[in-house]
Amino acid sequence: MSYDRYVAICKPLHYGTLMDSRACATMAAAAWATGVLYSLLHTANTFSLPLCQGNAINQFFCEIPQILKLSCSKSYLREVGLIVSCVPLELGCFVFIVVSYVQIFRAVLRMPSEQGRHKAFTTCLPHLAVLSLFLSTGMVAYLKLPSISSPLLDLVVAFLYSVVPPALNPLIYSMRNQELKDAVRKMMSWTNISRGRSLICLNK
Repeated sequence: MSYDRYVAICKPLHYGTLMDSRACATMAAAAWATGVLYSLLHTANTFSLPLCQGNAINQFFCEIPQILKLSCSKSYLREVGLIVSCVPLELGCFVFIVVSYVQIFRAVLRMPSEQGRHKAFTTCLPHLAVLSLFLSTGMVAYLKLPSISSPLLDLVVAFLYSVVPPALNPLIYSMRNQELKDAVRKMMSWTNISRGRSLICLNK
């Protein structure tokens, strides 16, 4: 998404060639492939951990830090090593996003039109807000000290990084679509008309 916004704002004349269907399919396939590989490695590794403190976790999904708490052998170090080995990939993605948004904001601030700046900011800021929420809560979940851990905090943080961003993404991106906006306005006006007719019938 950050690359899409970067091309749209910084290189608008090349958007059609840089963000064609092939480029979109390649980026989507790369994201899916790395996500599936990352999940498979963690799943295979956590299944091999011996659990000596029961098999129930205080979470609504099998979160890795919660599973590691149940392990009583040194084999959990393999999982920690796997997490550390993935840091360069995650850091690379983070740096790419930051650089993209620095270029975007530099281009936006150079725009002579205030309306153009406002439109660019309203396009980018929702994505940046959701991304910041995901990264900050994810880092808290995986990097917080055991001394500040509590069941309620673990549940809230896990909910914020695993449920809220995926739920907000379709809403944020689809509300940029003019056809969807028109459909929502039409539905709202139809609802208001129906409500008005109901009130008239009740008054009669």
